[in-house]
Amino acid sequence: MPWIRIASGGVAIAIALLMIILGGWYFTIGFGIIVYLGQLEVFALTKAKGINAAVKTTLIVSQVLLISAHIAPPLSEAILSLAGTCICFYVLFQPKFATIADVAASILGLFYGGFLPSYWIRLRDWESDIANLPLGGYWPTEWNLESLPIGLIHTLLAFSCIWAADIGAYAAGRTFGRTPLTNISPKKTVEGALCGIGGSLLVGCTGAWLMQWPLWWITGSAFGTMIGVASLLGDLTESLMKRDAGVKDSGTLIPGHGGILDRTDSYIFTAPLVFYFITMLLPSLPGIWPGN
Repeated sequence: MPWIRIASGGVAIAIALLMIILGGWYFTIGFGIIVYLGQLEVFALTKAKGINAAVKTTLIVSQVLLISAHIAPPLSEAILSLAGTCICFYVLFQPKFATIADVAASILGLFYGGFLPSYWIRLRDWESDIANLPLGGYWPTEWNLESLPIGLIHTLLAFSCIWAADIGAYAAGRTFGRTPLTNISPKKTVEGALCGIGGSLLVGCTGAWLMQWPLWWITGSAFGTMIGVASLLGDLTESLMKRDAGVKDSGTLIPGHGGILDRTDSYIFTAPLVFYFITMLLPSLPGIWPGN
């Protein structure tokens, strides 16, 4: 099983790298497929609890939200409100009376499964108007930090932190993990969690040093620690939902990992944190970007 997990994880990372580098509609469409499959798994968990969410409506409006994140990012928040309204109308006017749980699960699918992940599209597109392929795609002609789009660099750095956190936590937990972290996920250990956060911190510091962030040891440590903690919370949140639904995995699509949600839960809460850290906090520091 570990070798199957490693192999399927390697394939997933390779696909993610290709999507991130290409950007444009390649990233948006690929990400839309991942979000769609992840939301199906979220609704499978709610259905296991006897909850009748507005599945089709939520899936459709979520894709509209993702497209808006690519073509008109400032409209995403407005579309979230409109999408939530549409979902509530749909649930309320069903022949069978809806419950609070039905409405809540529908909004959860929209917010947790669609809106929060949309920040990755916004980050990849940020300050990245360079396109040398059809559909707004991009392929580097030179592999150096000075020539690569800012959105591409920071998306790669953030994903690398998450990968380091996942790999560090898994390897450390299996090797010398002894102290249970929480009853929500019995296999997780304090040792694994600390090593995962530490791995993310190291990658964050390395990226900050390479990009010459001011006070790189502080900003890089904060960036890496933030991602390490948020990815762990995302993992535990999905574990909580699975435990409540009485299932081991959210699906069976990825060998050795389970479903799409099992593999991407670390990316959900990290998305908005990374986006605002990169686009709002760092630019406020003197000298963070060329020309400042």
